[in-house]
Amino acid sequence: MLAFVAAALFVIAFIIRVTETSTEAVFSPTSLMLAGLAFLAVHSAGVGSGWSARRSSTRGSSTRRSGSRR
Repeated sequence: MLAFVAAALFVIAFIIRVTETSTEAVFSPTSLMLAGLAFLAVHSAGVGSGWSARRSSTRGSSTRRSGSRR
């Protein structure tokens, strides 16, 4: 999800740069590029990827008892 946000920021920065639109300092192509790189770095670190260590560790263990039905 964070990679999609980064891609959207890169596209917006590219459009502002190509069209030479005059914007405020906060929305300059450079600041949008840096924000996109920050989102990409957070995505690469694994934040927001949907993986959970607790969830993956219980996957291999069997919680059902085989053969003992009551």
